[in-house]
Amino acid sequence: MSGIRKMFDAAPSDVVNLGLGEPDFDPPDSIKEALLAAVRNGYNKYGPSAGIIPLRDAIAQRYEQYSDDTLRDNVLVTIGGSEALMVTALSIYNPGDEVLVPNPGFVLYAPHARLAGAKPVFYSLREERDFLPNLTELESLVTARTKAIVVNSPNNPTGAIFSARLVDQICDFANDHDLTIVSDEVYDEIIYTDEPYSSFWGKRENVVVVNSFSKVFAMTGWRLGYLLGPRNFVVEANKIHYYMVACPSTPAQVAALRGFQSAAPHTKAMVQEFQKRRDYLIKALRTVPGMTCVMPKGAFYAFPAFSWDLSDVEAAQELLKRGLLCTPGSSFGTLGQRHLRLSYAASRKNLEKAVAILKAFGEEQR
Repeated sequence: MSGIRKMFDAAPSDVVNLGLGEPDFDPPDSIKEALLAAVRNGYNKYGPSAGIIPLRDAIAQRYEQYSDDTLRDNVLVTIGGSEALMVTALSIYNPGDEVLVPNPGFVLYAPHARLAGAKPVFYSLREERDFLPNLTELESLVTARTKAIVVNSPNNPTGAIFSARLVDQICDFANDHDLTIVSDEVYDEIIYTDEPYSSFWGKRENVVVVNSFSKVFAMTGWRLGYLLGPRNFVVEANKIHYYMVACPSTPAQVAALRGFQSAAPHTKAMVQEFQKRRDYLIKALRTVPGMTCVMPKGAFYAFPAFSWDLSDVEAAQELLKRGLLCTPGSSFGTLGQRHLRLSYAASRKNLEKAVAILKAFGEEQR
């Protein structure tokens, strides 16, 4: 099990929880009402394996801003972004392949490669580079077996965002080595910069984009996501998807479709609140003895480093004893050691409690 789940499962219910990546908001009322209406109106049967057509059309229309020839045939609706990542791995990676994955990076990427029989090869995201990939290092890691590169922007756990220039550079790198790009973009609407978001969709043919309704509509427990890819890829991925889950939840899809039509103000307000919490938390973390933190530009995570004479696992365990649940940085890879991931998708009151615990703990470590 991942370090995230280990800490979550071990924690008592009364702690300040900055562990899981989950908005503390409810879905918009329009989405909840659409779910209830769907159930009451008979949308309780199996649906098409790839997802209901109106939702696939709506997803395709959303991505026309990046590629105007995006069609429903490019879309597969899945059981959360997690299943989309797993289906992608099983569709692309073969035994003996190598897959470039970020370190630190989301906890699913490397295990998915291994489950498909492939070998994860880690590329570094270092604090001194604002947690962005180094193209020279990527070139050094490619072999004849390299099949794909997994990218994630905005990034979990660091909050880093790829610039448009970096997206183009990674596309050029993938073209040079005939690699598939697997782009996890589940936080694409949770950004705090004036720059427009740069998706990998539409940049080249061999791109699979994974996204989810969990973050943008605060629907984490509903387990609904999707992927976009070339039409031939989606046909093959849908076969694996079918044998895993048959089809996604019909009423949840009807509700998500309503979200496309009505939830934009809710999402905007949620992101504005996350930005206020981010600004408070990062400023406060910089006053914690022995702790430094790069300003995250997206998602809702801080990834501070610490100089205490403890491992990140020991630090997280000690903080849990004091009432604060956070995630050891090493859960996300070896370069996450001596970091902690703190989710600021939590109330201002809980953030203030968390900072008080961290300050007191930092004083103890002097």
